[in-house]
Amino acid sequence: MKLKVVYRKVSDYIRYDLKEIVLPSSLPDPPHVVKRRKLTWHERFLVLKEASRLYAASWVRDIGPELRPNDYKKQGDAEPKKQAKETEKEPSVFEDLAVAARGGMETLRPALHRVYMTRASNYKDALASFIKGYHEGVHCPASYAEQRRASSP
Repeated sequence: MKLKVVYRKVSDYIRYDLKEIVLPSSLPDPPHVVKRRKLTWHERFLVLKEASRLYAASWVRDIGPELRPNDYKKQGDAEPKKQAKETEKEPSVFEDLAVAARGGMETLRPALHRVYMTRASNYKDALASFIKGYHEGVHCPASYAEQRRASSP
């Protein structure tokens, strides 16, 4: 082989094949997905500005009604104060584990078992909910596609 042919094959391998091996491309979008237009630089700046504001606001413990408006009711309503007092009375999982750890392995084992069983039941419920929703989508894909077409502008 000539040096020119070898160089071309190596450069093609590096340019196309190696790039696909190191950084594989994602699967193409399904046909029903409508692609969004690209944002302008000004719109990107506004998105970055809003995201950084929300990120900075998330560092405080009580983030307030501007970030979670559904968690806060009108000021005349005393119900959120009752909920806050009730949550303060019952210990968190970490406090429960800390108390159990002080008691030794005999008290720590049931606490850890309770945490793991809670997580397992939450995972099982989430998986069952996902499967139910998936089956609903599988049983009536035509109506779902029609809904997507009707909702898209």
